[in-house]
Amino acid sequence: MTRPSTEPLPAPRRSWRRLVQSFAGALLASSALVAHASDWPERPIRLIVPFPTGGATDVISRLIAESAAKELNTNIVVDNRTGAGGTIGSGEVARSKPDGYTLLFTTSSTHAIAPHLYKSLPYDAEKDFTPIAHLGDAASVLLVNPSVPAQTLPELIDYARAHPDELNYASSGNGTIVHLGTEAFLNQANIVMSHVPYRGTGQGINDMLGGSIHVLLDAIPTGMPYVKSGQLRALAVTGPQRSPLAPDLPTFQESGLPGYESVTWFGLYAPAGLPDDIRDKAYQAFAHAIQDPNVRSRLQTLGVDQPRSTSREDFIALVREDSARWQSLIKLTGIQIQ
Repeated sequence: MTRPSTEPLPAPRRSWRRLVQSFAGALLASSALVAHASDWPERPIRLIVPFPTGGATDVISRLIAESAAKELNTNIVVDNRTGAGGTIGSGEVARSKPDGYTLLFTTSSTHAIAPHLYKSLPYDAEKDFTPIAHLGDAASVLLVNPSVPAQTLPELIDYARAHPDELNYASSGNGTIVHLGTEAFLNQANIVMSHVPYRGTGQGINDMLGGSIHVLLDAIPTGMPYVKSGQLRALAVTGPQRSPLAPDLPTFQESGLPGYESVTWFGLYAPAGLPDDIRDKAYQAFAHAIQDPNVRSRLQTLGVDQPRSTSREDFIALVREDSARWQSLIKLTGIQIQ
């Protein structure tokens, strides 16, 4: 009786041919990716801004993108994809191909606040994006109606404690940084005010001028004209230092609230998986854009300060720190958006 052989059968030549072809294909794909990355950009770049046209983020993004496009020798087309507090546009970028032709210009709202406010998001703020650069910061100013008998922040706090059911404050909507920044102030000062949410601070300003709103955190460039005209009173700014647009106004920290800060940061992202050399090219172009004297001057008039650092590592650390701070406040106050 003949026993079956235990020697392995030789692999068919067709299998070897397929293996060689697969290996060659992988090499070609790899070399094509490298060539693609080194030649980027070869066509216009789409910069998604997840907030409305004409708003502060839109205006700032277009200003910076125009300068960055010159350095990259291509067009950067701003595409406003709005809705759900910026999370719809951010989700679209997260699902995009990581080839450098879809970028995201966004704020702390989508990456430091939204992950703790919404029960579900169309993206993971850390895993689904490649952070590129921190491009600016914008503080706010605390405005009060002249009917409020307070000339300073400590006087406002004392008045609110003595009249716990009297004052209300406006915001640009539930879960916005205006809402959270005010709640952080109330929590640290241990005072109570009623929240009146609007679809934007412009509506809140109108009611404030009419006397039905008492307190509002607003962008410095839009709020200060009402102060200069005598229609509203400004008490303090929310940044870590005084604003060049209102140098006589103290910060919250100078006014007796140590550690208080509420600043909107602006940053550039790409989908996760972006090749490093494309990331570095994009970083260089946008970081150089905010150093351009004309761009810097115009950003200052918009209330946007230069970041202390634009490096990717510092940007990642900033977002994580900011995220942890807002997460703590949201848990403390129980604020949530469905």
